[in-house]
Amino acid sequence: MTQPPPPDPTPILDLLNAFRTSGAMFTAVSLGVFDHLANGPLDLAALAHKLSADPDALGRLLDVCVGLGLLQRDGSAFANTAVAEVYLCKQSPRRMTGYITYSDRVLWKMWAHLPDAIREGTNRWKQTFGLDGPLFTNFFRSEEDKREFLWGMHGFGMISSPDVAAAFDLSGFRHLVDLGGATGHLAIACCRRYPSLRATVFDLPVAIPMAAEVVAEASDVSARMATMGGDFFADALPPADLYALGRILHDWDEGKIRRLLARVHEALPPGGALLIAEKMLDDDRAGPRAAQLQSLNMLVCTDGKERSLAEYTVLLREAGFSRVEARRTSVPVDAILAVKAG
Repeated sequence: MTQPPPPDPTPILDLLNAFRTSGAMFTAVSLGVFDHLANGPLDLAALAHKLSADPDALGRLLDVCVGLGLLQRDGSAFANTAVAEVYLCKQSPRRMTGYITYSDRVLWKMWAHLPDAIREGTNRWKQTFGLDGPLFTNFFRSEEDKREFLWGMHGFGMISSPDVAAAFDLSGFRHLVDLGGATGHLAIACCRRYPSLRATVFDLPVAIPMAAEVVAEASDVSARMATMGGDFFADALPPADLYALGRILHDWDEGKIRRLLARVHEALPPGGALLIAEKMLDDDRAGPRAAQLQSLNMLVCTDGKERSLAEYTVLLREAGFSRVEARRTSVPVDAILAVKAG
């Protein structure tokens, strides 16, 4: 009897190689490959000299980056591709290098303890770094480190925020307060889409100087924007008829989320709303893959997780919101709008 052919092993082989491709990008960023090519092409010998790298070893890394679409080669010269120029060079305002470096130096090490996270159901900060919680400030060794991390998150926001701002018709609102708004990318995107909207970026005082800098550079909307330092768990929330929480709720367990949502609901006027930007799991949890992987990441490095619309709806209705709507997007986060009864 003829045996059926074995299944295609490609999915397994791709997964075996996945960490290698991430490692290649992380290393190229950490060595400064893309930054050194930002001013024009260089041949292998010249680039190896600038990086103090072994030419043969560097050549292998560059070949991988060509295969990944991060570099292009013309004869003996290497150059950045457009995607590397925009997202992998420190001179770019859309750079994601800060978050890439954080993934390399921090998340990569913590994910090595994923089996223990699964067994114990807790994050890996103590096991990996001897810390008692997800204390990101321990990795801001300098002002430059802090800025690069925030720029990396800003790069994510620049990809996602215009789609979140467009997910619902927000033209009826007058003042948006973006809670934990970081560099203000979501508030800027909303102000650009809605000419009558004012916005305030509300975040911890350590983040406000950079938020003010980014807002000032958004000269087309900066006159309608402000920044304010504070803790949304402890301090009074600035008055608004629209609040936003972008990539915030997935950091916390249900207890903290209930506290925060109750504070937001109480601060809103009747008819006010909360705009949430998170990647939603399907109700059957069968996808999407990005949300599933991010939920594992939240297990490793926070007290939170990714949730489905059904789960968010339960939490929002418990807080008192009367109407909850959601929109899927093609970017790293989806959008949820919860309205307080008018």
